[in-house]
Amino acid sequence: MVLSSLGATLTADGCDFAIWSHRASRIELCLFDAEGKQETSRYRLVRGRDDIHRVSVRGVMEGQRYGYRAWGAYDPDKGSWFDPSKLLVDPYAREIDRPFRHDAKLSLFGVDTADLVPKAVVTRNPLAKIGKPLLPPGGFIYEISVKAFTILHPEIPEASRGTVAALAHPSIISHLKTLGVDAVELMPITAWIDERHLPRLGLSNAWGYNPIAFMALDPRLCPGGMRELRETVTALHQAGIGVILDLVFNHTGESDRHGATLSMRGLDNLSYYRHVPGEPGHLVNDTGTGNTVACDHPHVRRLIIDTLRHFVLHAGVDGFRFDLAPVIGRTANGFDAEGATLKAMISDEALKDRVLIAEPWDIGPGGYQLGNFSEPFLEWNDRARDDIRRFWRGDRWTTGALATRLAGSSDIFARHGRHSTRTVNFLAAHDGFTLMDLVSHENKHNEANGEENRDGHNDNFSWNNGVEGETDDPVILEKRRRDVSALLSTLFVSRGFVMLTMGDEAGRSQRGNNNAYCQDNAITWFDWSRIDGRLVEHTAALAAFRKRFAIFSETGFLNGNGDVQWLSVEGRPMEVGDWDAPDNSVLGMVLTTHDRQAGRPTRLAVLFNRGPEPATFALPGWNWRQFPSRELWNQMLPARSVRFCIEE
Repeated sequence: MVLSSLGATLTADGCDFAIWSHRASRIELCLFDAEGKQETSRYRLVRGRDDIHRVSVRGVMEGQRYGYRAWGAYDPDKGSWFDPSKLLVDPYAREIDRPFRHDAKLSLFGVDTADLVPKAVVTRNPLAKIGKPLLPPGGFIYEISVKAFTILHPEIPEASRGTVAALAHPSIISHLKTLGVDAVELMPITAWIDERHLPRLGLSNAWGYNPIAFMALDPRLCPGGMRELRETVTALHQAGIGVILDLVFNHTGESDRHGATLSMRGLDNLSYYRHVPGEPGHLVNDTGTGNTVACDHPHVRRLIIDTLRHFVLHAGVDGFRFDLAPVIGRTANGFDAEGATLKAMISDEALKDRVLIAEPWDIGPGGYQLGNFSEPFLEWNDRARDDIRRFWRGDRWTTGALATRLAGSSDIFARHGRHSTRTVNFLAAHDGFTLMDLVSHENKHNEANGEENRDGHNDNFSWNNGVEGETDDPVILEKRRRDVSALLSTLFVSRGFVMLTMGDEAGRSQRGNNNAYCQDNAITWFDWSRIDGRLVEHTAALAAFRKRFAIFSETGFLNGNGDVQWLSVEGRPMEVGDWDAPDNSVLGMVLTTHDRQAGRPTRLAVLFNRGPEPATFALPGWNWRQFPSRELWNQMLPARSVRFCIEE
């Protein structure tokens, strides 16, 4: 069955408008002038038996501004929020004419909001050139907040700074190529609204995880709309770099019952959002943001799949990362990895070969689902993050946990008889400390967020190397650089995909703020004038090392059957007593692999010493040389370090 198009579809003589609502008694289309200020005409839509309301308007052309008004009962206690005074944004809007702006009037019944709400724009989007996704097995993903990454770059023209177009600038592409990035993962660039408590604090949302229109790009980040995104994707593809979009389908910025009526709430609240059984006025909050999208509803599912198709077909993106992904698989009975919406993503013709990455947790019942998504979903692995941190912090009994994470986390991803890992290993992400802050702060410092430091994670497994926060002490600064170097080395020799957040390769700090979602300012902006060049070079060398040796592009678990040996400081295989030693500080990992540059098989040794003193590490045999210097291995493993050796 061919489904009729939803949204605004241009025709030979005008435009067809179609919007779904089961409960609205009447929906009207409002057309506006070119500035989106004055309403010029209004049309009543005709409901079909499929609950799609339609109208065809002759003479409408590309660029037309429009919105909707919906009639029905207003009874929030029964989950009904119809209010024709509220101008509503089309859930299928492909473009909006201005950013969303919070205003208390958006929540007041009977108060007209046409002057506050962005207007959807009728667009005609050409098809993009679509190729095979650019993310190889074991690839290197680089997470980017578009504005924070580009707003201070001195070589980018001022008019482009902070936008998606800036990512196509030669200086940005050069940095990504220097690092060896395989794909960038862009934090949300679709239209969002500030949380309602932020304006009174003089703050604004810096991350974009508070969407209203799933398809529409936010004009602050992408003023050129889909054309700008498509051209940027093309430029990155020409440089061999893939593009992954971070999308939010778990909640919207309409928030809890005291929030704004902007789109889905005013069209059919009971269908678009999940509610407590028997309490239609009580929105489920599995997201911590006030509402939860009913992703298992057939028409919500269609909206999600159509959104993904839109970005693939019209921008050519390589894949998607899904925020709080268990919501997408949640039904009335809990999370279902085989749920219809998740299954639709991997079976759709336009999507089935795309990169799909799940953040496998939310705060709802049974919300921690690491390892439980179906193939081909990759999953953010917070266990790898925490176990690597804990090892380097010096926590006891962590040697075995480190080895398990380095080997691909088989304890998590080998469930259900699977033989390959789907892990995305990372040390830090947008949510939490930066990598430099991780080794510079024992405690979070979120005072600037206006919540008296109550927000953000408390268990960060962090340390400060002797002084909390900023210091001019060169000894402490060098210790922090050393620890960041060791952490990066550990990440890049782990089995699976690896992810780095922008600036972690360069010593970026957020002043100890581990929940900087509301800091659209110097706290989160990447200061290109303060890059630590030594760390950048180290990261680039690690990425090149990872690409050179074939073992890092394989996704089977390391199992010790000819692929890996775990060695003690004496150069002998680790025994139970070594693994169980609570304060063991040294571990050797010897990998059998293929050297792509030399064109021959070889063995690599990766040696870890988290201790405060140098250690003697005797590798078996006499032909080991340090990599990349090629100096003979002198058996001296420096304190707080990772060293590589190659057997010749």
